[in-house]
Amino acid sequence: MSTALPVDTLAQLRAALPPGALLTDPADCLAYAYDNSRRMAMPQAVAFAHSHDEVAAIVGICHAQGIPLTARGRGTNTTGASVPIHGGVVLSLERMTRILHVSSGDRLLICEAGTLNGEVQREAARHGLFWAPDPTSADYSTVGGNLACGAGGPRAVKYGTARDAVLGLKAVTGDGRTLKTGATTTKSVVGYDLTRLLIGSEGTLAVITEATLKLLPKPTHTRLLRACYANVHAAAEAVARLMNQPQTPSALEFMDGDAVRLAENYRATGVPAETGALLLIEADGDALTLPAAVAAIEQAARGAGLLELRTARDTAEAETLWACRRALSPSLRQLAPKKVNEDVAVPVTRLPALIDGVAALSREHGLRIVCFGHAGNGNIHVNILANPDDRLEMARIEACLHGVFRLVLSLEGTLSGEHGVGIDKRDYVGWEIAADTLALMRAVKTQFDPKGILNPGKALP
Repeated sequence: MSTALPVDTLAQLRAALPPGALLTDPADCLAYAYDNSRRMAMPQAVAFAHSHDEVAAIVGICHAQGIPLTARGRGTNTTGASVPIHGGVVLSLERMTRILHVSSGDRLLICEAGTLNGEVQREAARHGLFWAPDPTSADYSTVGGNLACGAGGPRAVKYGTARDAVLGLKAVTGDGRTLKTGATTTKSVVGYDLTRLLIGSEGTLAVITEATLKLLPKPTHTRLLRACYANVHAAAEAVARLMNQPQTPSALEFMDGDAVRLAENYRATGVPAETGALLLIEADGDALTLPAAVAAIEQAARGAGLLELRTARDTAEAETLWACRRALSPSLRQLAPKKVNEDVAVPVTRLPALIDGVAALSREHGLRIVCFGHAGNGNIHVNILANPDDRLEMARIEACLHGVFRLVLSLEGTLSGEHGVGIDKRDYVGWEIAADTLALMRAVKTQFDPKGILNPGKALP
């Protein structure tokens, strides 16, 4: 790979963009060489699109000359999906931030791909509505990025993930064609469902430029409960009970004992000292329906191993508990300089077996593992901690990781619940998806992106 694009290519790219919208100096491009996975690979240029037509023009130029192109939002991805591992052009959508249309009666909002999730939430809230995906990075991750990896978040247990929250898309295929998918109605069965195909495809099929988002009525009341259990098995059994009754929690978060202690170190909230696992359980609704929902959830939470069940006294206490949960991932750096965060999911009824199996792997490989996540979806973040300077410990991590993946698949689970595949899990996709199915997926990729320029080396092994 050369250190610079050909002069005529740079001239074409500059002509397709406003002045100052193309970076080529390595010092300027460096910020677009990495994402939150901490992987890095330098692009040869960074292009800032301001419109769908500019995206189409840039993609068309790269297609004609066979130049790798990696679309990017704000780089919050944790699997390396937005790292330009084959160089080429990074196409940043961060300047495409317009909210184009809101129809509260139709419960929809149309925005450009670079719009921040938090901006969508604030605009929707002005109409008494909200958008379901609520990842921890909501205030600084883009809608396009959320859609590219199929983001979820704590409230996906009740309201669904990105695939459940989009009516249609506007996008550009790998050969520069404009694609419009879906509809502005909540019912439509005309043609194939390309909207759901593009969501979660990590920019390997097309570059999403606009999205028609399905909004939902914002609940007027919420209640947060904290249930402390003697051990992780008791908490996992409670999750199965909570999900096997009619009142679906709006969030159901799990923390193991290490995660609980990290949260308490971040901000003490009076968790019983003997707590081995904890559930944060949120219910929402209106003033009339919420008390019945809370009563049903409280009944399901009670069972063997329960040490304490309490309700947040007010909004401030509820926000404190949520702040402790959100601080967990960065707080893991206190325990070890390196963490391998695996975002796996199993059927909710298999959650006790997953937690027990991970504990066994921790003992077998002599590694500390901290688990927390969205228990209502069976989506657990398995964090394997290590010292990157210890060669033997790092070798044990790989063996332990393989054990985690085999365990998840044996429980009829999936290797990624919401973070995507990117680079980190690409080589394991064949463990979950059969060869014939993968071949069909590669054929689909070729139809959308004939020269394979879009985010090459990602998502599929």
